Amino acid sequence: MRIALPGGEHTLREPVTWAKPPGPAKSRTVYAAAHVVADPLGDNTPGSPAAVDWDATLRFRRHLWSHGLRVADAMDTAQRNMGLDWAATRELIGRSAAEAAAFGDPAALVACGAGTDHAPRAGTLDEIVAAYTEQIETVRNAGAGVIVMASRRLAGIARGPEDYHTVYGKLLSQVDRPVILHWLGEMFDPHLAGYWGSADVAEATASFLALVGEHAPMVDGVKVSLLDAEHEIGLRAALPEGVRLYTGDDFNYPSLIKSGSHALLGIFDAIAPAAAAALHALDAGDLEGYDEIMEPTAVLSRKIFETPTYHYKTGIVFLAWLNGHQDAFCMVNGAQAARSLPHLSEVFRLADRAGLLADPELAVSRMRSLLAVHGL
Repeated sequence: MRIALPGGEHTLREPVTWAKPPGPAKSRTVYAAAHVVADPLGDNTPGSPAAVDWDATLRFRRHLWSHGLRVADAMDTAQRNMGLDWAATRELIGRSAAEAAAFGDPAALVACGAGTDHAPRAGTLDEIVAAYTEQIETVRNAGAGVIVMASRRLAGIARGPEDYHTVYGKLLSQVDRPVILHWLGEMFDPHLAGYWGSADVAEATASFLALVGEHAPMVDGVKVSLLDAEHEIGLRAALPEGVRLYTGDDFNYPSLIKSGSHALLGIFDAIAPAAAAALHALDAGDLEGYDEIMEPTAVLSRKIFETPTYHYKTGIVFLAWLNGHQDAFCMVNGAQAARSLPHLSEVFRLADRAGLLADPELAVSRMRSLLAVHGL
């Protein structure tokens, strides 16, 4: 099957049938950060409250669980701070945790982001702690695990590492079970530059490690999204025993997972079937099979997450649409317009090469409809 794309004609490979695994991978704990499906008939224009297609959104989470992956929900992949308002976020947390109960323990199957985005005027450390606490309680009351997200407000008012230690220390002293801490780099959100109290990564890392060391019993793991493999390996080695490093490096995840990192990745939303197969190859000690599956997905991921990295969600949703997980290529906040047609065309090519177009006829039909809208 062939399709004419910007940049030249593309001949599709034979589709890959990825066998669903018998269960989760055993050697790594792995989360796929999941996107939300926008209601195509809702007002999802920029600045409008999010209108979500809940049936399709929950159906996609069942897809991820069916491949043995945990779900990281209400995170940046779900467009937190980029269109998903607190009312929709709160509903997403409750619905996702309730849906997980049909598969097992929600606390083991889904972890949700808790931040301060509902309190944009929080101006003191106490107000930031209160905002965090409200969202943490929302997640825990739903029965999900907690991911403590980075706070734009804290980044904006913190005077140095001591302010981060004050806020996180209070939060970690009041949680009832270990949580995941998220270090999101400024390439994903420019408002988070200098997080942990310094623009110098080495100094920020020292501050972060001191915090984790002081509260290690209540830290399940740390999710690091800095796109720096060497830094991640060093941080992983320095963490207290029992604290996991969840890679958030959507450029270098194949080697980082292979060398010992766990994972919490947005790209796993798009590559779930391949990722699950690769992880089970890793469980079996089949490193060659692992590399064979993972490397083409990394080429795809580097395209999806290219600068400006924070627009990666568009590519994630685009692939969900091509693969029939949702009926429309639309996003909350109108974010489907954040990537160009040439960019999306290359995503199509690379997804096909990685064996990630499940139904080539459907994918080609939908790609042609997008091309037609653009006059091609």
